[in-house]
Amino acid sequence: MHALLERLFRLEAHNTRVSSELLAGLTTFITMAYIIFVNPQMMASAGMDQGASFAATCLAAALACVFMGLYANWPVGLAPGMGLNAFFTYTVVGEMGYSWQVALGAVFIAGILFVIMSVTRLRAWMLNSIPRDLRVAMGAGVGLFIGFIGLKSGGLITDNPATLLSLGDLAQPEPMLAALGFIIIAGLSVRQVPGAIMAGVLMITVLGLLTGMVEYQGLVSAPPSIAPTFMQLDIAGAFEVGMVSVIIAILFVNLFDTAGTLLGVASRAGLVNKKGEIENMGKALQADSSSSVVGALFGCAPVTSYVESAAGVAAGGRTGLTAVTVGILFLLAMFFAPLAGMVPAYATAGALIYVALLMMSGMQTLNYDDATELVPALLTIIMIPLSFSIANGIAVGFISYVAIKIIAGRSGDISVGAWFLALIFLAKFAFF
Repeated sequence: MHALLERLFRLEAHNTRVSSELLAGLTTFITMAYIIFVNPQMMASAGMDQGASFAATCLAAALACVFMGLYANWPVGLAPGMGLNAFFTYTVVGEMGYSWQVALGAVFIAGILFVIMSVTRLRAWMLNSIPRDLRVAMGAGVGLFIGFIGLKSGGLITDNPATLLSLGDLAQPEPMLAALGFIIIAGLSVRQVPGAIMAGVLMITVLGLLTGMVEYQGLVSAPPSIAPTFMQLDIAGAFEVGMVSVIIAILFVNLFDTAGTLLGVASRAGLVNKKGEIENMGKALQADSSSSVVGALFGCAPVTSYVESAAGVAAGGRTGLTAVTVGILFLLAMFFAPLAGMVPAYATAGALIYVALLMMSGMQTLNYDDATELVPALLTIIMIPLSFSIANGIAVGFISYVAIKIIAGRSGDISVGAWFLALIFLAKFAFF
């Protein structure tokens, strides 16, 4: 067995051992396992079967992790991405009125485009042609979007006919538990407790059980059927003019989030050689993009690399054996469907808010000395949550970037890619 693992993952060359890789895999899984509670809830809000969504989440994550480990030999865990699952449910289905089948079709098309970019030079051209501050803004804006949803689902904010929004009734048990969940997660994270987010979600669920707010349904059972979501995507329905901005938004957020995550993990895992080249970076991107396509077939929002993989790397993960371990643990998690079904929305609200704050940390790298770069970035960050649409927020960012550069007499700064996207988004607002 050791000889097989050595041949598959080159453990000695990466100065690691089987025990270290297994521990790293367990660490990564614990830090990202909250998605098996959060994602099915979001998919259910889009009208999908929650049990099938739970099974799809676990299966898609498991296959993606195993593929990443065997194909790219990277210690990276993958699962349906936070942010894009919210965009899928609350904007594409909820706000725009498309069916979840059509939304899955858009995920599939965006995944195919991502695969094409991953195997060609389009990837480098796209990454280089989009202004850096707008790339940062996309991640931060998505973070605010997730945080907004977490505050809403936890009852911490509510609608108000006079002011649009107001503080929720904190005297009610649900908002109180949502706030407590956030505080627990933040406190445990500061203390660097592994799996702080999952621990916070489970603690609030237990409190709900003890107070009679949650009904006990058991812990272990046979995995639920995936049939209600498997191969239910409507690809033809996604080929509609109004879906263009949705597909572009999914593609860009997935591309930039993946690239940033993989670059960060690569440096921490020692995958960068003396020449500055990253080992198997192309394969890692191909594994990630292919996983989004497969995930759509199962019935998942875009599957992407998780920044929580850095926790596993810190625990000693250096090879794909770490990722394969994460995948096996996701398969085993399928037998805990009753537990996932018991977790209430207010228990996951704190997790959403905390993840949102982490995603906004990139704002410190914005160029605060150049208003032509900063203002479009800040507009993007603000408009994603306030328009309740990642696509519209990105569109406003690109249009304002080009317009401000032109008025400032710096049209030479605008790349071909930025021109192209600004015109597409402008046409969308004008005609569609």
